[in-house]
Amino acid sequence: MRIRWYGQSAFLLSGEQGRVFVDPFGDMSGLAARGFRFDYPAIRDVAADLLLVTHDHGDHNAVDGIGGDPLVLRSAGTHETPLGQVVGISSEHDAVAGTQRGQNTIFRFALDGLAIAHLGDFGQPALRPEQREALGEVDVLLVPVGGSFATLPAADAAALVREVAPSVVVPMHYRTELVSFLDPPEPFLEALGWPVEEAPRAEAEVAPGAEPRVLKLTLT
Repeated sequence: MRIRWYGQSAFLLSGEQGRVFVDPFGDMSGLAARGFRFDYPAIRDVAADLLLVTHDHGDHNAVDGIGGDPLVLRSAGTHETPLGQVVGISSEHDAVAGTQRGQNTIFRFALDGLAIAHLGDFGQPALRPEQREALGEVDVLLVPVGGSFATLPAADAAALVREVAPSVVVPMHYRTELVSFLDPPEPFLEALGWPVEEAPRAEAEVAPGAEPRVLKLTLT
């Protein structure tokens, strides 16, 4: 399976079964007036068969920018799709039952024999038992690690990763040279303590490994 990162939480995952895009962002220029920088290049000329939206914030829900007439999923539940079953798990964007930043959907799906989970802007301190049960076994986990005011703190993100125990962890939604308002990934990487595979580009081939590792993609 090939995974490409577009910045923030936006990913295209491609395999023999098809293409899944998760959390595309749109025009974020309005953040500049609030003193925030969001300079990731616009997502263009991308097509998908399935489009997943974890929550309706502008840096995650720009469905009109993705071509290919994909099936769009936004909600919790068990969904039958042309690429197989997709499970949406209800969660919160904050640590106070969604009262500050609303709801969030974790999506679990399979591609090329890999069980993949995208946590969106998960903001709870930890998974609840019923959420963990619904998540099941995961090979590739995409987890927000930028903490700050937006998602769970780095230490909690590391604890969640150890609980889920995937083969590959892909950090997302963190401070880079192009985004100013999140924390950098280093506190998460230090708290987790797993080997880090630094990909030289924004895309890489992903397969389960013998030892757990972090795949850190690089936007150029």
